[in-house]
Amino acid sequence: MNETKKPAATEKFCCISKLKVFLLASSLAYLAKTMSGAYMNSMLTQIERRFNIPASLVGIINGSFEIGNLLVIAFVSYFGAKLHRPRIIALGCTVMSFACLLISLPHFLMERYQYETALSPLENSSSSMSMCLINQSQSSTHMEKQPAECEQKSGSLMWVFVLVGNIIRGIGETPIMPLVISYVEDFSKAENSPFYIGCLQVATVIGPFLGFMLGSYCAQLYVDVGFTDIEEVTITLTDARWVGAWWLGILICGSVNLLAGIPFCFLPKSLPKEGQANETELLNMRNASLLQERGARRKMREITKDFIPFLRSLFHNPVYMLFICITVMQFSAFIGMITFMPKYLEQQYGKSASQAIFLIAVYNLPVICIGYFLGGFLMKKFKISTIQAANIAFWISLTEYLIYFAAYFTVCDNSPVAGLTVSYEGIEQVSYMEITLLDDCNRDCDCSIKVWDPVCGENGITYVSPCLAGCRASDGTRKYTVFENCTCVAASGFSSGNVSAVLGQCDKEANCDMMLQYFLILSIVCSFIYSLGAMPGYMVLIRSLKPEEKSFGVGIHTLASRVFAGIPSPIYFGALIDSTCLKWGTLSCGGEGACRMYDTVTYRWYYLGLPAILRGVSYIPCVLILVILKKQLKSSDGKTLNRSPMAMENIVEQNG
Repeated sequence: MNETKKPAATEKFCCISKLKVFLLASSLAYLAKTMSGAYMNSMLTQIERRFNIPASLVGIINGSFEIGNLLVIAFVSYFGAKLHRPRIIALGCTVMSFACLLISLPHFLMERYQYETALSPLENSSSSMSMCLINQSQSSTHMEKQPAECEQKSGSLMWVFVLVGNIIRGIGETPIMPLVISYVEDFSKAENSPFYIGCLQVATVIGPFLGFMLGSYCAQLYVDVGFTDIEEVTITLTDARWVGAWWLGILICGSVNLLAGIPFCFLPKSLPKEGQANETELLNMRNASLLQERGARRKMREITKDFIPFLRSLFHNPVYMLFICITVMQFSAFIGMITFMPKYLEQQYGKSASQAIFLIAVYNLPVICIGYFLGGFLMKKFKISTIQAANIAFWISLTEYLIYFAAYFTVCDNSPVAGLTVSYEGIEQVSYMEITLLDDCNRDCDCSIKVWDPVCGENGITYVSPCLAGCRASDGTRKYTVFENCTCVAASGFSSGNVSAVLGQCDKEANCDMMLQYFLILSIVCSFIYSLGAMPGYMVLIRSLKPEEKSFGVGIHTLASRVFAGIPSPIYFGALIDSTCLKWGTLSCGGEGACRMYDTVTYRWYYLGLPAILRGVSYIPCVLILVILKKQLKSSDGKTLNRSPMAMENIVEQNG
């Protein structure tokens, strides 16, 4: 008798282990895809500078990932659940790996990076073209009069490779989330699935952490590392013209994605339900697997017959549709903020791209990981019902939203830049017109107002170029050049003697570092509270769907978030940020490049204000969901919604 039970126990252990193996492989796939996404997001500013494009175009590149999802999400979610899910996931990982290779390709096709500068790279000392030459025409003005053909020579259209690669990366990422979640939901206990999904969500936080850390490291490396003598480079990490080795990290991400797909090639198409495996069920599972293999060869017409009924059923599900509305508005705010958060820290607090990316990774991502894990654990521990999960998610999110408004008080004023944020006399004023770069102290110098090669005067004011600072002499070479006899620095009332300026912008005010710490602490608190309620909220979505609708429903939910949040949000956020630009960079042919200087006050109001509006509106459908669930609870006399997840699943199976 014992001998007959032993094989069953062995089979049970084997099958449970396969589910755990699938969870482990899925965690690696989640880590790989989110690592790639986070790295790409951290490198958007570097891509903007390398290809000399505006933030709105960067938003399009970022949104192109969602376009890739949009192309195939509905079909993958529906048909993928009927086919071999692990192998489709493996294919997706391989496609993402190829996409990463394509994204990095422009680096190997373009010429070496040449940033705009008033210094001549051919001389060991500063060129006279950067000096204030009274009554002489400066050769630097040729930048404004180059023929249109040089636009093509600059290689600026190479950003199309990044755009197309990101679209393909989106296509490859599509099957991972809906097919993994449906696989876990199908073959795990109902009370265990929130914990398992919570573990997967932890992987989606570890991945971005690794991606941001990799981005922080690569942003420190000069874009042409290994091909350019760093001593010849006159710009520093905090300079708006600095470009890091954006291409290096994306190649690493591609390798990780390729490795992540390998385990799925060896996983089965289906498993027995967790905790219910026995000899009879295993035999039934094998027979069902054979039937599924035969069914996979049916004509497409036979497979698609339930597509429209499923879609109609989802659209008539009020909780599901309202949840999609919430997701669109919340994701729009979140995606817009995270896309331009590194740029915000750079512009607002004067940090380098590497520092900004590092701070985001260290301060935000670990607490998000803890919040996700605790949210899933509490759902499993207390067997929280749907109505309870909805209430928890609502009140936690609302609490975080109210705390968020404290960010408006983490203020760091504009850096003093002569002709842009202050007058040449040091009086505060914001100007979007280039003509204000000229003043009596430099009007006779015949300076180009297109060049961005800032110098910091002894008076603490930044000047757009040595010429516009009125500097007439220099000493030193390359990055150690000191400009002397700067008339505009003296004109500010600082000194009447020989005043000087050095390369680079002046440092931000001392209180900016303190304000940055306040902002980061606030960010930690908000990130933890928000992530704590994410899992209860997500389970409201999952439990609003019938078992046969889960894969398709999650896919349509993802599709809606891509179309209405993922694609447009970075674009209109980028356009708003572009509208705060005070000084645009200049291409070698005289065209407009990436923004070099922003009005940080207006930037702050746009960056923090738009998410506040979007999230505020999202609480209207939140309240409606609570009302609907309470009505359903009363109408069923507590027989369904107030039951444990296991009891709910049994009712659904009996009625199905």
